[in-house]
Amino acid sequence: MSKKQLQNIFPVLLAGIVLGVSITLLLPKLKTIQFSKSSVEKELADQSNEPEIQEEYEYGLRVDTFKMMKSEVLKNQFVSEILASFKVDNQTVHNLAMNAADIFDFRQFRAGNSYTILADKNTSDTVAKYLVYEKNPIEYIVYNLQDPSDIQLRERPTTKKQNVVEGTINGSLWNNLKDSGADPELAVKLSQVYQWTIDFTRLNAGDQYKVVYDEIYVDGKYYRTDSISAAFFEHNGKDYYAFYFDQGEDKQAGFYDENGESLKRAFLRAPVKYSRISSRYSGRRFHPVQKRYKAHLGTDYAAPHGTPIYATADGNVIAASYTRGNGNYVKIKHNDTYTTQYLHMTKRAVRNGQRVSQGEVIGYVGSTGLATGPHVCYRFWKNGRQVDHLRLDLPSGDPIAEDKMQEFETVKAKLLKELDYPADTIEPMNKDNEGFEVASFLTE
Repeated sequence: MSKKQLQNIFPVLLAGIVLGVSITLLLPKLKTIQFSKSSVEKELADQSNEPEIQEEYEYGLRVDTFKMMKSEVLKNQFVSEILASFKVDNQTVHNLAMNAADIFDFRQFRAGNSYTILADKNTSDTVAKYLVYEKNPIEYIVYNLQDPSDIQLRERPTTKKQNVVEGTINGSLWNNLKDSGADPELAVKLSQVYQWTIDFTRLNAGDQYKVVYDEIYVDGKYYRTDSISAAFFEHNGKDYYAFYFDQGEDKQAGFYDENGESLKRAFLRAPVKYSRISSRYSGRRFHPVQKRYKAHLGTDYAAPHGTPIYATADGNVIAASYTRGNGNYVKIKHNDTYTTQYLHMTKRAVRNGQRVSQGEVIGYVGSTGLATGPHVCYRFWKNGRQVDHLRLDLPSGDPIAEDKMQEFETVKAKLLKELDYPADTIEPMNKDNEGFEVASFLTE
């Protein structure tokens, strides 16, 4: 081989030797790299088997990052005491109280209501970061103790469920509803619906009722009754229907009978709630104090001492005074036709000349004057003559407007179906006795 040929081959041989040496040197490293890759894959596989952290939320906060301590407000316990026990300084408490005044006053915390303290989970300390107060099952207030200006009133989501309950009076309406599995508080709502047409102190055994109403649920649990949609009451052989209807615009929503007449009357049937009639209007009654027979020109409603007494209609107070026989009393002139008087109050809540509205508290049940026990004697004048208000057919509120009657009829038909009473079984109420007055009433 010539010298020139050797010179041409040498670079090729040199490159081959270098490549071989390089591969030899790199083999261990390639094995190491392969091994490391396998380790990463194994580690990732192990991590994928670890359980995921479950985030927990309550009160709109991620509570799994806090220590939660739940308790109840004790009797005569102040919010400052609660917060002090969780190392919240007085200045922060003061700032909270100032900022919370328009949202929920600290002084309104009630004994027995629940509260929750949230503290840092990662320390052994129990310094409060948040205070949550349960105002009721729906509403709660979140106080950010790290930023006293951050105070929020929040609500839990609620659901409505329609329910229907019916029964026959064989004791009290309250107990009847309770025995039927309904919330007896429904009795309060029924008395408000019929407060102008049925005296609930005079329900009789055998009276029948049926009610379509809504119930409120929080977190799937029953909370309270809500609004009544329709009701039927058979009382003293007479049928009373109530259908809720909103006429819209500037007209007030309310309850109407099957003819579209408002159930609302110019006067409430009674000046107190949940009472019994202890003495009726009479031309001859034995007076329990004076021990002689005389006319009793009013209706006595017995009720516990301190029970609120309501104005039965709008009007002006023409007397708020005291006499030996009447005790503390209030007299109201409603218009040129009607005047009412309320006797034996323990305390008056209005003054002479004051304008009052229907349902406004004007005093409280007592036994002042010639009275043997707590009650209110309710007296009623029509055209200057004292009469028995229970025998009057008092004027009603505005009926359904003519242009709304078709819409009302549609709503009524739907509600009747829910009441399960066919529409054709309802007979219009006899309206021939409007303005009825017994001629033999005694004057004052």
